[in-house]
Amino acid sequence: MTFPPWGFFAGSAVFHYLGPAFAVLLFGRLEPLAVAGLRIWSAALVFALWRRPALRRIDATVLALGLVLAVMNVTFYLAIARLPLGTVAAIEFLPVIALAALGVRTVRNLAALGAAVAGVYLLTDARLAGEPLGLLLAFANAGLFALYIVLAHRVAARPGGGVDALATAMLVAGGFVIPPALAQASPAMTDPVVLAAGLGVGITSSVIPYVFDQLAMARMARATYALMTSLLPATATVVGVLVLRQLPAPAEAAGVALVIIGVASHQHTASKETTWNRRGSDRRD
Repeated sequence: MTFPPWGFFAGSAVFHYLGPAFAVLLFGRLEPLAVAGLRIWSAALVFALWRRPALRRIDATVLALGLVLAVMNVTFYLAIARLPLGTVAAIEFLPVIALAALGVRTVRNLAALGAAVAGVYLLTDARLAGEPLGLLLAFANAGLFALYIVLAHRVAARPGGGVDALATAMLVAGGFVIPPALAQASPAMTDPVVLAAGLGVGITSSVIPYVFDQLAMARMARATYALMTSLLPATATVVGVLVLRQLPAPAEAAGVALVIIGVASHQHTASKETTWNRRGSDRRD
């Protein structure tokens, strides 16, 4: 029995915000930029030991993905240091709506997209009174997240395997964040507890979810994956409640419900691209 692609996405959705929620708890010991650096470096270390990526095989797509991962993670951590996790997740989804809209082919999928957009609007509108810098960082992260989906979906379609390209991109990302984050992260280098926590954040935030993303993207059209990312604000809200005690307002709860309805009612239509990707991924599994 083949594991369904939505199962990989569900795993990614949970860890996508579970790791950052734990990272928020580290903000009392380190600056957000330092935590972002520890996340990327620890993930790069895990990928280097696991996949042994070859840096000599870096191409323009992998280099771009590495840069996007670096800047996206930094802006994300700086944003969640100022805004609730669910708010940042809702804003993160907004540019992805365009990617999902490109793949709308039926009335049912148009209605599903509309429900998801309405849900994200409620989640976002409930918190837009936050500080301007936090919102600016959240919107910057949102644009980078949409770019991440495009680049990650591109490497997922490679016959050689998207996970290896991801491993190389993460090493590139680790190099990009050394200049801005190293000085702030230096206190952690002599604190085994903080180092262990940073390693845990890296594994739960940048290894598990990104690998699951590759496995899901290899089996889904980009538009379908983009629509399913509307689950992320709902996931982030639940994680915020359980880990950070960030309770949602009634409007936010309604937004979560609409997001779930939109994703649940979406009808996936296989395309030639997804068929090719699925066959390629089956050969790699």
